[in-house]
Amino acid sequence: MVIKLRAIGDVVLSTVVLDSLRKSFPHSNIDFLTEKYCKDVLFENPNLNSVLTYDSRNDNGLSLIYKIRRRRYDLVIDLFGNPRSALVTFFSGSRYRVGYRFGWRRYCYNIVVNPRGGEVHNTEFNLDALRAISIPIINPVPQFFVTQKEIDFAHDFFKSANLESNKVIAINPGGGWYTKRWLISHYARISDIIMEKYKAKILLLWGPGEENYVREIIKVMKNQAVQIPATNLKQLAAILQKCSLIVTNDSGPMHIAAAVGVPVVAIFGPTNPALQGPVGTKTAVIQNKELDCLGCNLTKCPIGNPCMEKLTVEEVLKGVELLLRD
Repeated sequence: MVIKLRAIGDVVLSTVVLDSLRKSFPHSNIDFLTEKYCKDVLFENPNLNSVLTYDSRNDNGLSLIYKIRRRRYDLVIDLFGNPRSALVTFFSGSRYRVGYRFGWRRYCYNIVVNPRGGEVHNTEFNLDALRAISIPIINPVPQFFVTQKEIDFAHDFFKSANLESNKVIAINPGGGWYTKRWLISHYARISDIIMEKYKAKILLLWGPGEENYVREIIKVMKNQAVQIPATNLKQLAAILQKCSLIVTNDSGPMHIAAAVGVPVVAIFGPTNPALQGPVGTKTAVIQNKELDCLGCNLTKCPIGNPCMEKLTVEEVLKGVELLLRD
């Protein structure tokens, strides 16, 4: 069993271990434990036998431990390393328990990995767990699989929105922290420029709690953009596969887009693209490089969030032009 409880982007990046595990254990049962809202990242992955889910709001730790212990795993790899995942690993009854050297949690494992989270990309952090047990690395690129059902959903949506014969650029204004979100007014302006300069259609993305961002962009824009309907993660991925490009904050949809091969213009501020950037596709990373506080990892900014507020439309547009030219 592999454990990565959350969040969506982190779970996407953790899928880099699955090809290698399946290659090393072709006849074994390989399961993945994650929180319910991340499950679509893993469903339909051919390297997995089962996706186990955990709801932190309703499930208590004892019931989760009991469920995992009954499955009698030989090997548990904890890629998350918080107290809950460490205890689940410890009480799993597994002969081999792999995890990272984080405080007291190290004692929950019998194969302990030195964490390099502040030194290497998150994909390499995950792959270090495999290196610790001498598993050869097969494919260090994140995975996200969609079925024909989601492909048909995306096709029907594009047809109904009159997007089929157009260059479509996705805009993702959401993000978990406000410090990671570029200004709504800037997204509106760059959307108008892209529509006028490239004769493209703009597709506005949103997830739970984010629809108001899209509504504000539509209000400010001079041109008419298209808002996606409510989707699950697999439907979102299928829609993204039909796009020529995405302009996005650091977020789960950014990593999903990269995993399905969509070129990504990625806007970064408080997070470090060298550690958490998109992997597996053409990418232009845009930052306000005049600042020396980039990569601070702060969810609240004490100086007014200049990494987002002072990042100009012109700078982000350079990334769009670069990737569309390629």
